[in-house]
Amino acid sequence: MRSSNHLIGLLNFMTFLLSVIILGGAIWLSSRANSTDCLKFLQWPLIVIGASIMVVSLAGFAGACYRNTFLMWFYLFVMFFIIAALIGFIIFAYAVTDKGSGRPVINKTYLEYYLPDYSGWLRDRVVDEGYWAKISSCIRDSKTCSKMGRSFNGVPETYDMFSMRKLSPIESGCCKPPTDCGYVYVNETLWNPGGGLVGPDLDCSRWSNDQQMLCYQCDSCKAGVLGSLKKSWRKVSVINIVVLILLVIFYVIGCAAFRNNKKIDNDEPYGEARMTKAQPSRIHL
Repeated sequence: MRSSNHLIGLLNFMTFLLSVIILGGAIWLSSRANSTDCLKFLQWPLIVIGASIMVVSLAGFAGACYRNTFLMWFYLFVMFFIIAALIGFIIFAYAVTDKGSGRPVINKTYLEYYLPDYSGWLRDRVVDEGYWAKISSCIRDSKTCSKMGRSFNGVPETYDMFSMRKLSPIESGCCKPPTDCGYVYVNETLWNPGGGLVGPDLDCSRWSNDQQMLCYQCDSCKAGVLGSLKKSWRKVSVINIVVLILLVIFYVIGCAAFRNNKKIDNDEPYGEARMTKAQPSRIHL
């Protein structure tokens, strides 16, 4: 087996490993979709891309091992479109999570999230009543809020301690009322109106001490979900960018190695132009 075939086989094996990394990121998103972010369609493009890279890299590996030109052509042809799809997915992920972030609160470590800070396709998807019913039910079933309770030596967490906690976007948006509402802290998920009055924010009237309701219908909860999605997608996008760069490098090297193979198959010395092999015809006078 020629050295270029060995190189193509090695590149395909490394591409296979990269597909495992992409699928790992998709599985991580899927696990968060089932327990934290609760939006279950965003991981599917990554799963499709990762599975496609895995299948195509195996085809290219087989083509390199058995010197099957069709499989090697198939690998290079399909991989080009997979790389294009991965570029498109990365751009899409950054575009839909571009706007919005948590706002700092005075004398608090945690951030608070506001729906008007977000816009675009992903926001419209989250606030859709049909989707939100499923998302809020998922958050409730995940028991994210009920797991917030803390105690120290048997003593429940005080308000000052709670204020110093770094809450997740969903904990901040869904498990407590907005700070501007002026509710009085009892425990992590139990807050009483201060002096019988609440702030002008509509979320202030949506808050409920019913542990099955809390702020699951609040705009702050929807904003918290968007903030959590942004964090998750940005983490996966960093990995995808690294994988994309490596895929492009492997693809370029693979193309060069495949071209070298074709030259050898045509008995064409590497680096020597085809015209140098042709002998000029003799002219008989």
